[in-house]
Amino acid sequence: MNAPGDTPPMPLFIAEVSSNHNRSLERSLAFIDAAADAGCGAVKFQLFRVDELFAPEIIERSESVRARRQWELPVEFLPEIAERCETRGVALMCTPFDLAAVEELRPFVAAYKISSYELLWDDLLSACARTGLPVIVSTGMATLDEVEHAVGVLRAENVAQLTLLHCVSRYPATADRCNLAAIATMRDEFGCTVGWSDHSVDSAVVLRAVHRWGAEVIEFHLDLDEQGEEFGSGHCWLPQPIAKLIAEVERGISADGSGAKEPTDMEQDERVWRADPIDGLRPFKHVRADWRP
Repeated sequence: MNAPGDTPPMPLFIAEVSSNHNRSLERSLAFIDAAADAGCGAVKFQLFRVDELFAPEIIERSESVRARRQWELPVEFLPEIAERCETRGVALMCTPFDLAAVEELRPFVAAYKISSYELLWDDLLSACARTGLPVIVSTGMATLDEVEHAVGVLRAENVAQLTLLHCVSRYPATADRCNLAAIATMRDEFGCTVGWSDHSVDSAVVLRAVHRWGAEVIEFHLDLDEQGEEFGSGHCWLPQPIAKLIAEVERGISADGSGAKEPTDMEQDERVWRADPIDGLRPFKHVRADWRP
């Protein structure tokens, strides 16, 4: 946490596209524009193949899992996605869900993101760390011991920069189950950048994560128009509400000031209208004689 008088930096807001791109390049690029317009510093996609993500017996038995093949991001989109991110001044991040994806993403991304569901997969953690790029890890469902193990794996591979995101893997997550105090627990335990991966779509939760618990990174799921594949689950923000929230966070941080107890420039004209210490009447005596309405 920041000491009194220290102005905390503006958190990095990461817009998670997830599978809301609907396998459309035009829509994928529109997400980048929407994230930049909202004030985000990064946009994140996911690179998975259902046949590499789930066990064969699960794919065989589950029609809904097989249907997720329509959620996959085409790898051939990556060059144009990266170009648009550079043009709009936002960092491109992506979650790899298999080892091949780590190398496919390497020429394009500024950082890797590890999903909560892959937290236990040491080989994936190691592969990401060995690239020399920063790694962000979501920790939904995890115990502190499991997080400690993942951190150990990453640090053993000399991870360039580590960020841990507290997360509740429920879609959506209710405010009373968000347990934001775990952000401080991980900061104290691991001494790295920490933040909040939001599934609540609740501005009060995000504001609390930033202003009370010092979240340095806020990740959130974004949809453009309620037409994304995942919007119906109830965990996705829309552009206008998230832009308003980001502006509110920035405005709140700007209110901290220097911490020095002294009149602001906005108060100078009012100082002479205080009660004069001689007779207790407003304004000061030297103002009264010449004052005219």
